[in-house]
Amino acid sequence: MSFRILVAGDVVGAPGREMLREHVRTYAGEHAIDFVVVNGENAAGGLGITSGIATQFFEWGVDAITTGDHAWKKRDIIPLINNDVRLLRPANYPPESPGRGWTSIRSLGGQTVGIINLVGRVFMQPAECPFKAADRAIEALRAEGTKIIVVDMHAEATSEKKAMGYYLDGRVSFVYGTHTHVQTADECLLPRGTAYITDIGMTGGHASILGRKVEPVLKKFISNLPAPFEISPDDPRLSGAVVTVNTATGRAEAIERAVIAGSH
Repeated sequence: MSFRILVAGDVVGAPGREMLREHVRTYAGEHAIDFVVVNGENAAGGLGITSGIATQFFEWGVDAITTGDHAWKKRDIIPLINNDVRLLRPANYPPESPGRGWTSIRSLGGQTVGIINLVGRVFMQPAECPFKAADRAIEALRAEGTKIIVVDMHAEATSEKKAMGYYLDGRVSFVYGTHTHVQTADECLLPRGTAYITDIGMTGGHASILGRKVEPVLKKFISNLPAPFEISPDDPRLSGAVVTVNTATGRAEAIERAVIAGSH
């Protein structure tokens, strides 16, 4: 039996949230999606996520939310991340951190899905080893009998994401990258049955620089002077990927990029 999972890339501000609200349920119905995972760490004004926004995501049809290096930017998220297993922070954060870095969730169809959230260390803030954290998470999920496991590798460096894909090949169903906001064209099935893509892209205004209005970002690059990076509403899109997994083996059968264009 096949099981289809949609993962959506970093939601940036109100334009990204609106794309989720308008399109996730419809797309899931039209493409036989069984489970939806969204990276929400930029959902609140482009920096962090609030408990109210996370709750909205769940109401709109999202099954699990991953984050990354901006997990704590909105302090009101801490009570929810402590209490709701559907909301994750990176597993390689210190064990004293609020919340959890992996979880297992039962879909509406009764299939259990394991989700692991990791953050990279190359060109990023200090964190514990993501490879060892992945090992611990997989061991715990396998002990529960979970066969379908997806991994959000929230990292800057292409090499680190690619390394994680090969490191986990054959042990998880899907490894995908987030954080850099630009969808890559390297989706593939690795030799031992794990689906992989370096970055699933972002959900928000694509006529932008990583979701921000162009002119202030250009000003910053050219002058090195500070400038407010406003969220761009232009050319809204939802970017992500869909992976088809064999429920008996947990191996991926297919992967395809997904892009949903907005109405304006």
